[in-house]
Amino acid sequence: MATARARDIPDRPGAASGGTLDAARAAHAQRRAQLVEQLRTATAPPRLDKEISNLFRERERVPAARIDTSAFRHVLAVDREAGTVEVEGMCPYGDLVDATLPHGVMPAVVPELMGITIGGALAGVGIESSSFRHGLVHETVLEFDMITASGEIVTARPEGEHAELYFGFPNSYGTLGYAIRILAKTIPVKPYVRLEHRKFRDAPAYYEALAEACEDPSADFVEGEIFARDQMVLSVGRFVDQAPYTSDYTFEKIYYKSILEREEDYLTVRDYIRRWDTDWFWCSKNLGMEIPLVRRVIGRERLNSLTYTRIMRWFNRSRLGKVYDLLGYRSESVIQDVGVPIERAPEFLAWFHETIGILPVWNCPFRAIHPHGFPLFSTPPGALFVNFGFWQPVRRREAKPDHWYNRQIEKKVAELGGVKSLYSDSFYPEDEFWRHYDRRVYDGLKRRYDPEGRLRGLYEKCVLRR
Repeated sequence: MATARARDIPDRPGAASGGTLDAARAAHAQRRAQLVEQLRTATAPPRLDKEISNLFRERERVPAARIDTSAFRHVLAVDREAGTVEVEGMCPYGDLVDATLPHGVMPAVVPELMGITIGGALAGVGIESSSFRHGLVHETVLEFDMITASGEIVTARPEGEHAELYFGFPNSYGTLGYAIRILAKTIPVKPYVRLEHRKFRDAPAYYEALAEACEDPSADFVEGEIFARDQMVLSVGRFVDQAPYTSDYTFEKIYYKSILEREEDYLTVRDYIRRWDTDWFWCSKNLGMEIPLVRRVIGRERLNSLTYTRIMRWFNRSRLGKVYDLLGYRSESVIQDVGVPIERAPEFLAWFHETIGILPVWNCPFRAIHPHGFPLFSTPPGALFVNFGFWQPVRRREAKPDHWYNRQIEKKVAELGGVKSLYSDSFYPEDEFWRHYDRRVYDGLKRRYDPEGRLRGLYEKCVLRR
């Protein structure tokens, strides 16, 4: 069996280093025992003590026992033959990718920002340009160990005693427990990715081509970018063994600008996986990071989503964004990812242009693979959906009620039979919230895995921000 032992995985943060696979698992067991003790002796409701978070909703500060899980960032084993990787829940995808690529494989779905942890993507909703084929991140997970607020550890799989937890954990955002060990699928890679960028001026034709690309067996990656009402790009990637050249978007060149300039491009697999991270898609421009001199001062190693997230959180705490209010503008942060059935995508886009008006917009097609379905992020198995990602403030002079733009998005997505991830702000009234997220299933899981209510409930955490 071609299992990569811990000593074979490069010595970098997030990758197991030194010793045999048995030793790596023994070290994991020791970390697990320490975590169990933290939880069992906690005198207040537990909350993860994380250095940085990719959640874009501020929460109230309440008394809590800070639980340190930062040590759970090791890759325990890469099994190329079986097509799996065994990894701890707090391992960032940047480290996970660097550990798997030397073995000719990558996780089947790698979220676009390298600071996202695999446990966070499982508890939330992780997506990328391979999701049309492999589903969302949680569909690539074969099993996981969850530790409850009381310190009990259970192993969830698609079948068996904890199958309901396996299907109910995605989109639960740490309100049932924390994933500390995950066994996930990998896919074989070739050294390079060839990209084809096709331009469109008409939305129905663009979405028709996107749907056709998702049925093309030769396509490994499919996504789209919307730059204007009449400026859409379909980007299709395929693994290739050789490349006549490779482009570098990790420093001075900017990936999203290349999409409009090129019809064809070649990247190394690693650079393709990280293509959006260097500039946080296109959001780095809001921080002046597209200015060549600023990029050189910041340096290649710090041009990434972790840097921008730290800056953004400082910016929000300092309330510098309120300066626009002094200029007579009303500003509302609209940071959302929503999924819409492919057949309703042109209708949603037309409405979005008229009502919200943020550009650019990211499109990423995905489909649920498992016939069982996932009740807290429910789409019909096999049905193709399109994720719309938009992450900027709306600034208008006309007065609107608080959270008006976000509520319009929530209502429109529901009207079109879509779904919304809960990583960012939500403003649903409670009865409406539970019409979209299966309360019966969630309450049953809560009673079984957090009977004392030591963790916040899903509505409390994701909407009330407690």
